[in-house]
Amino acid sequence: MLCSPNMAGSKYATHPGFAHLNAILSNLEKNTGRKLEHWCALLKKSGAKTTKDRVAWLKREHGLGMSTAGAIVAHYEGELFEYTPDAFVEAMFAGPKAALRPIYERLLQIATTLSPEVTATPCRTFVPLRRKYAFAQIKPSTRTRIDLGLALGNTTPKGRLTSTGGYAKGDRITHQIAITSLDDIDDEVKRWLRAAFERGNETS
Repeated sequence: MLCSPNMAGSKYATHPGFAHLNAILSNLEKNTGRKLEHWCALLKKSGAKTTKDRVAWLKREHGLGMSTAGAIVAHYEGELFEYTPDAFVEAMFAGPKAALRPIYERLLQIATTLSPEVTATPCRTFVPLRRKYAFAQIKPSTRTRIDLGLALGNTTPKGRLTSTGGYAKGDRITHQIAITSLDDIDDEVKRWLRAAFERGNETS
């Protein structure tokens, strides 16, 4: 199945990763001269057993680029699925984490009113907030806590802002603030969220 967005009536935007895969697979026959089904048949005949070997075989034997080969292998291995961000959010805050939903909605509302540029692109376990690049993420880490991740580079942690260790590892999200109630979403949280937003057009 193609990694096709299902976005009708959604307040969310398509995650760039899904959009990229969808574009590759949608244009596969045009760009390579073969349909996706043909590529999968060739992979089956190749005898390659692992993801790494399959990607390498497509690159070596057929001259495909890394992105194209990776997309074909992801489909072949059944890793692609329909992008349904609203369903992701519903599942994320179902059951024991349902009480965190008002906190999530409030953080989302604050972030999206910073600028019309801001989009939310839910994944299965967290919701990235983007400008040009991701500047924050909302993650229900436990049944009682949301971690607001922030892309703040080498900013020195202070107050409730803590380091994730991400800067040293080259991760986009470098800091976070733990939030357990609506009262925790105070001026400090809003100030750091805006600071991260203002860096949202920077690569790091």
